[in-house]
Amino acid sequence: MSETQTKSDVTTARDLTAFQQNVLFVLAEEARYGLAIKRELEDYYGEEVNHGRLYPNLDGLIERGLVEKSELDKRTNEYALTDDGQTVLVDLFEWSFSKFQTDEDRTEVLRSLVDER
Repeated sequence: MSETQTKSDVTTARDLTAFQQNVLFVLAEEARYGLAIKRELEDYYGEEVNHGRLYPNLDGLIERGLVEKSELDKRTNEYALTDDGQTVLVDLFEWSFSKFQTDEDRTEVLRSLVDER
């Protein structure tokens, strides 16, 4: 475990804000540097995400052990989802699916979404 990573005491997505959950989703695809995360979130929200919102949330996710920070070069950090971060996202999927999956039609919708991937 790196210096910037600590053991997560967060076991569910319920302990995170929606913004923090969205940061984890962005990092689930691949590790990214901060401005790439910012751009992806701006595309999703359709508005600017300022640094004062992004970086404190990244720091909080790092402190919880859900994201790992490494140095790409002297000026650029890269952020990656940890195994604990992935566990939090799986928990969120399980809970969301359990609420959505109320009949066979909805089950088929979920199956088709998963099959598309």
